Amino acid sequence: MSTIIIYTVVSLSLLGLLLAVVLYFVAQKFKVEENPLIDTIEAIMPGANCGGCGNAGCRAFAEACVKAGNLDAQFCPVGGNETMKKVAAAMGLEVAEKAPMVAVVRCNGSCANRAKTTTYDGYKSCAVMNSLYPGDTGCRYGCLGCGDCTNACQFGAISMDPETGLPVVDQDKCTACGACAKACPKGVIELRNKGIKNRRVFVSCINKDKGAVARKACKAACIGCGKCAKTCPFEAITVENNVAYIDYTKCKMCTKCVAECPTGAIHAVNFPPRPAAPAAPKAPVTPAAAPAAEAKKVAEPIAVEKNN
Repeated sequence: MSTIIIYTVVSLSLLGLLLAVVLYFVAQKFKVEENPLIDTIEAIMPGANCGGCGNAGCRAFAEACVKAGNLDAQFCPVGGNETMKKVAAAMGLEVAEKAPMVAVVRCNGSCANRAKTTTYDGYKSCAVMNSLYPGDTGCRYGCLGCGDCTNACQFGAISMDPETGLPVVDQDKCTACGACAKACPKGVIELRNKGIKNRRVFVSCINKDKGAVARKACKAACIGCGKCAKTCPFEAITVENNVAYIDYTKCKMCTKCVAECPTGAIHAVNFPPRPAAPAAPKAPVTPAAAPAAEAKKVAEPIAVEKNN
């Protein structure tokens, strides 16, 4: 019995060794040689593997760059322009700088502006809630407030405001990777240019219902009146499907639309407060009134003397 066991162990060991040798030669035969530049570019990348560049991760981004031979369609939002300069230098190329982006929340439906019509008592997830029904308010387009966007952000750049019930983006931490925008089932979050001095103007509403319906659901909804589009001197605003949209590539941030919007749906971020309107000047006393008053004062004592 012991001899049979020994033969079995030896036979299996020899078979395993033979298969290992065969696999080694097969691997050498069909080995794919990778460009060492891929490893160099991957080492330059921030290693977030967030997918914000449109690839599966930093390794996939490096492979895409080397395969394309240029950086025309490649950009790392986490590393930004500095990282792209290093990648371009490693590839012996030049790359144009891109304007930094930031996530913005296009919903003005705070707890004060948008009353609840039902109570959701299920699993706290925007994706789950959206699959069950339009939401717990009269607006079927607005933020659901469960915080899927905060869970998706790996940079701690977005949080839920307990007072408003809406997400808040920290522009200093946001890398514009787009994970929060992908996680939002309503499409409330959008990536836009940070703007000069971090100033930007956008319509904080995506409600496509007609004006009366939208206003009934939310006090600060865009009602599609078109006043903002008419007042914009740069033709940066369009109104489509009952909601206005500002093209940040055309907007010169004059903020005329902000003052024109009757519901406050347009937000101007990081602008200095407008100066208070000067008080109306008091009406001056007319010169003709002064001599008349003096004459009255002089005439009164004379009248008294005559009576005496």
